[in-house]
Amino acid sequence: MTAAFDSDIFNLAPIAMWIEDFSGVKALFDAWRAEGVTDIRAFLREDRDRVIACSKRIRVVGVNAKTLDLFEAQDLEHLTANIAAIFRDDMLDTHINELAALFDGELTFSSTTVNYTITGRRLDIQLRGAVLPGHEHTLGRLLLTTEDITEREDARRAEEEQRRQAEGIFEHSPVSLWIEDFSRIRTLIEDLRDRGITDFRTFMDVHPEFVQQCMSEIRVIDVNQATLNLFGAKDLRDLLQRLGEIFRDDMQKPFREQLMELWNGNLFHHREVINYALDGSERHILLHFSVFPGHEHDWSRVQVALADITARKKAEAYLEYLGKHDVLTKLYNRAFYADEINRLERKSLRPVSAIVIDLNGLKVTNDQLGHDAGDGLLRRFGEILNGAVHAPNHACRIGGDEFAVLLPGADAKSAATMVETILELLRINNQFYSTAPLSMSYGVATSENGETIESVIKRADALMYEYKSAHYATIDLGTGTPKAKTRTR
Repeated sequence: MTAAFDSDIFNLAPIAMWIEDFSGVKALFDAWRAEGVTDIRAFLREDRDRVIACSKRIRVVGVNAKTLDLFEAQDLEHLTANIAAIFRDDMLDTHINELAALFDGELTFSSTTVNYTITGRRLDIQLRGAVLPGHEHTLGRLLLTTEDITEREDARRAEEEQRRQAEGIFEHSPVSLWIEDFSRIRTLIEDLRDRGITDFRTFMDVHPEFVQQCMSEIRVIDVNQATLNLFGAKDLRDLLQRLGEIFRDDMQKPFREQLMELWNGNLFHHREVINYALDGSERHILLHFSVFPGHEHDWSRVQVALADITARKKAEAYLEYLGKHDVLTKLYNRAFYADEINRLERKSLRPVSAIVIDLNGLKVTNDQLGHDAGDGLLRRFGEILNGAVHAPNHACRIGGDEFAVLLPGADAKSAATMVETILELLRINNQFYSTAPLSMSYGVATSENGETIESVIKRADALMYEYKSAHYATIDLGTGTPKAKTRTR
């Protein structure tokens, strides 16, 4: 009755079960021991045919219904006839561990392996085996279970693939990525709420040390290669040891705004900041901050993405420069000049002085020596004005050979001093270019009570033309050479 009960349990078990005879394997083990084999694993790995020889000596005594169903066999005879198709490929490698356990005298073993159904479908198997009582010396009866764990292994492989993909995206992203822990910052912020603080911005104004404390509580967990490249760090350790060189100067200001976003519950935000590479060079950064899903309650995992927009910022600055400057002379251009006149007109600052200048002889130089020579004169004169004029004053090229200097807040004496400075620099410059001396005509005017800036410029312009007319009265317009001795100013 007991045997019948055991038979029922075996056949009705919900897991595939095998009764196998390993006595032939035991005989092979004994022969190998007699030959001096002690390290069975190395011995079997040395020659794969030895594993196959062991497998061929295993005799299937019986299987249950679940086994036939799992391996798509009609009956035991159908199963055993196709045993080579079931136990193949990767199975031989894991089979070494089972054989080694039995060789070493162990009575149980387990492993994860791969089997195949008779139709060729791949199965991930959790194999467990035990020598049945009374057969310890002969290995004449072993009970084996083969549990189908394909679904679980598929899920594990999918998760592993997703993890590798995520790590690959992180590591090989062209954007600098940081994984950080902001949990201590959240604790500090929540402590303030518990203390009744409602105006967080005012609190930070009064307690700037709180912002500094929050910055020190950020824990960097990992960064990717793009981060090391962006800041010129050798490795993560080098980067972490020198964070103070990267986040410095005005970094507290954008970080205050970041804290403000977090205080308001905005866990995803971005802003432009300035960081520094470890060689000291400036990096304009577009910072994207996001708390990982599932960590909204503690901020223990956040991602900070830093996009290097330095090149874009330089391009924008250059475009802005081009919009306001003359490329040849590096002086402000006519568009800036017009805007500055309007600005000065609106402001109440007075007096305002203006110097209007015309570069003498440019047309003759262009006609006789070519425009390259004329451009050389313009560049030289631009260097002179850039050397003489500094903010809040502005020197502008307003036409081909026409220039203007705007002097907000300058009286007639200050304007005269500026003219003297320009003339002195012109004289020094001519010493280095004695074969192509520069000459200029100019007019100066200072605003009177109630006078518009436009009127001041017109007066300076009229004086410049008087000077120019006097200059050209003494010059041969065809050659640019003096008709007679001319006065110099």
